Amino acid sequence: MLKPTLTSAINDFHEARRKASLSDLMRRITGRPSELLPFDEVSQYVRVRGTRLRELKDIPLDAIAGSVGRYEDFNREFLPLQVSDASRWAGVKKAVEAQGLPPIEVYKLDQVFFVVDGNHRVSIARDMGSTHIEAYVTEFDVDVSVGPEDDLEDIVLRAELANFIEDTGLDQHRPQYDFYTTSAGRFRQLRDHINVHRYYLGLELGREPSQEEAVLSWVDRVYGPMLELIRENGLLRDFPERTETDLYLWIMKHRGELTQELGWDIEPTRAAQNLAARFSATPRRVISRVRNRLLDLVTPDELEGGPPPGQWRNETFAPRRQDRLTTSILVPLRGWDQNWLALDQAITVAQRENATVRGLYVVHSPDDLESDEVRQIRDGFEWRINERGVRGKLAVTSGNITDIIVDRATWNELIVMHMHYPPPTQPIARLRSGIRHIMQRSSRPVLAVPDASDLQRPMLAYDGSPKAQEALYLSAYLIERWGIDLLVVSVDEGRGKPWEQCDHAKAYLEERGLSASYHCGLGKAGDVLLKTAREDNRDSIIIGGYAYNPFLGVLLGSTVDHILREFKQPVLVTR
Repeated sequence: MLKPTLTSAINDFHEARRKASLSDLMRRITGRPSELLPFDEVSQYVRVRGTRLRELKDIPLDAIAGSVGRYEDFNREFLPLQVSDASRWAGVKKAVEAQGLPPIEVYKLDQVFFVVDGNHRVSIARDMGSTHIEAYVTEFDVDVSVGPEDDLEDIVLRAELANFIEDTGLDQHRPQYDFYTTSAGRFRQLRDHINVHRYYLGLELGREPSQEEAVLSWVDRVYGPMLELIRENGLLRDFPERTETDLYLWIMKHRGELTQELGWDIEPTRAAQNLAARFSATPRRVISRVRNRLLDLVTPDELEGGPPPGQWRNETFAPRRQDRLTTSILVPLRGWDQNWLALDQAITVAQRENATVRGLYVVHSPDDLESDEVRQIRDGFEWRINERGVRGKLAVTSGNITDIIVDRATWNELIVMHMHYPPPTQPIARLRSGIRHIMQRSSRPVLAVPDASDLQRPMLAYDGSPKAQEALYLSAYLIERWGIDLLVVSVDEGRGKPWEQCDHAKAYLEERGLSASYHCGLGKAGDVLLKTAREDNRDSIIIGGYAYNPFLGVLLGSTVDHILREFKQPVLVTR
């Protein structure tokens, strides 16, 4: 055997340093920890309880993943990191090759060994290809598991989880939840949520609830329902790197930000859907965002085609699974007396639906947000909703009113607007019609209100189109829930089969055990619809949205425009 030299040991050190760089790169790529665990920090988190007798035994080198004092001098594979350590490492290597390895000193926490004395010997033993090393082992009893592939954050998370579970008793009372998160510090946020819930629970009960009462109420009324929402909306598919508790906290934070931004209380379902739409990195979400941005760039607002028919149902009824048409109603307001007609009509709908009325007042400049006019509008809004006993809140913002209404509509299920200016007859003027743009671009039904009514005797204009199907769906709901007296009118403009559309609507309603009156006729659709509604004393019209694409609709006009201009009662336009 050749006698070891200091020069060869120095060369081995530099080779080990090269391996350390490569090892750290591969661990970063694979997501495995590269740093040694610091004993002092780990022991603070795992709640060390007692020690066992020190004993000498062989231990696996792969299980040595930490150090008491030199965790910055070596990586997780105990390859050297400091250039200044060359002479020390080489001297130990030379001595080991000549005399063998003396035992090292280690502490043991669960499955991991931490070097107290002998860091260089561990490094050299691994460099020489050894799998085990002799060590004096002092083992500590701990309450939190620690593994050789853990990083410090893993251990901190387990420790925080253990503390949270022990403090709340949730492992005994609600064992179906694991509460695991992927980031340290989030259990402090959960505690804050419980404390806030405890405060409001105390107001509800009229006394100070116990900690256990508050914890269980929070789980049953806040945390648990949110997890059901997360599962129903498939949010773990949108954010596969997150846990359910991560998403709970993220949605609650996002909901608070949206509430502050919009000036309304935003429902958890909508906050969750918006979170996924805006931040999910899944291909379908990314493609959707890119497509929408490109369309916004190349398509003028006046010619924007809008969402497909039925989107409003998919976005509102399916996720909620509630027997209500709407939980919130958007009412854009203006600064004149007729302003309140739409609000009064919205309140009527809200009373029947147990819905919230969300007022929206748009000013030209941010400087006007606290003007006398705004204060008058706010006072008038609050007086009316309080007088009628409905929930509501007014949001005030600045900008382009049409764009803001279209954007804000996504947070509601129904828009109720006063019919200030119906779409005009001239094509160029129609191109600038605000209410036409809103109906064209928004997925939500729009109730246009020239004058308020009870909405108990509506007429459905039905032509069998996809948008008319949405109007039929909504009418069926109103028969069942509101008990309306519905007249279905189908107009054939020349095909000679006036009863086909009536028969289809009748079959749809009767299949659901619902009854209505029917009228089918020939002629120009707008004229026949208006004549029938007036002669039969109908207090509103329900009609599908624009049939043509925006360009043709502007050129040719439409039945919807004609109805909006001539009918002096509310018109509900569905998409």
